[in-house]
Amino acid sequence: MTARTYRFFDLVMALFVTVLIISNIASSAKIVDWGVDLFGVRLAFDAGTVLFPVSYIFGDILTEVYGYRRSRRVIWTGFVCLALSAFILWLVKILPGEATWETYAGQRAYEAILGGMSSFGIVAASLLGYWAGEFSNSFTLAQMKLLTCGRWLWTRTIGSTLVGEGVDTLVFVLVATLAGVFPWSLFQTLTLTNYLFKVGVEVIMTPVTYLIVGALKRLEQEDYYDYGTDFNPFRIELGI
Repeated sequence: MTARTYRFFDLVMALFVTVLIISNIASSAKIVDWGVDLFGVRLAFDAGTVLFPVSYIFGDILTEVYGYRRSRRVIWTGFVCLALSAFILWLVKILPGEATWETYAGQRAYEAILGGMSSFGIVAASLLGYWAGEFSNSFTLAQMKLLTCGRWLWTRTIGSTLVGEGVDTLVFVLVATLAGVFPWSLFQTLTLTNYLFKVGVEVIMTPVTYLIVGALKRLEQEDYYDYGTDFNPFRIELGI
């Protein structure tokens, strides 16, 4: 296939990866409690949940406009960047702290907040959840686009999010809990509230997604349909 150049593909990819990394750091930094219950379940969730759904919106935009094959490259780029950010945070953690810094912040504060992002449990949970969820999201959207012949964009943005966020949330919370990052007492709360919040953000942002997708299709002169696409997530093609 002849490679072609897109004006905004790199920008969308950069925004996607930035949101991804920031949301994962925020997930380790704080758990938010809204102080209310939903069906008897406390609405408490990690702070990254506030931003993380935006990465799925970018994922929808990438697949809808540029196709699964190009989204696959972006997903793997995000995966590598997540792993690199975790390694850097781990490296910073083991470096010796300066004396003045130790008096107003200190190693204990760093490990309590950012140290979690370099722990095996949170890194494994983040990487596995992200990988499984993003590929589920992109695959579902691409298949639904073929089934609907490109109509009813809202059905595939929301439908793919229901699948992708469900996989991502379950894998992330389960792996993190098994690794001791979260207590089992929070498993149900974190899984349910994370999932409902992320899907809710996607639904609310649907008009914005419509605007961005429409603008990109016009500007890029592209509306990709994945006919004949190899959906193997491990096949990475360069120059597409």
